[in-house]
Amino acid sequence: MAVYYFATYVLLMSYNPCDVFKHYNVTEMHGLNLADCNAYNNTNDDAYIAGLSNQDPNDSTKRFVFINLSRCNNDIETMGLVMHEMMHHSFTLHKDEEEIITWAENESYEIIKIINHEK
Repeated sequence: MAVYYFATYVLLMSYNPCDVFKHYNVTEMHGLNLADCNAYNNTNDDAYIAGLSNQDPNDSTKRFVFINLSRCNNDIETMGLVMHEMMHHSFTLHKDEEEIITWAENESYEIIKIINHEK
């Protein structure tokens, strides 16, 4: 699991979506569970979790964004996945539509650089 700390969230990245449960040492969070994740046939085209943006299950004052690197098959899919999760996070930070979108877009560019470095 790759872990990067940002001002408003922790970025978690792994090729195994079940690692997000292991990272937080929980078996359930946000309506998802480790048993179902382990039983799911996670592939490059389908996964129990492709991405997730939510509260830290152990500390509701903190947030995380998880990106399943196995779903980052090409530049277009990767940008779509990252932008999707960053929009979820941006809604928690901003109220103005343009701020929401611009922040998520700019943050996505930075995460794409990290993903390209990790791969």
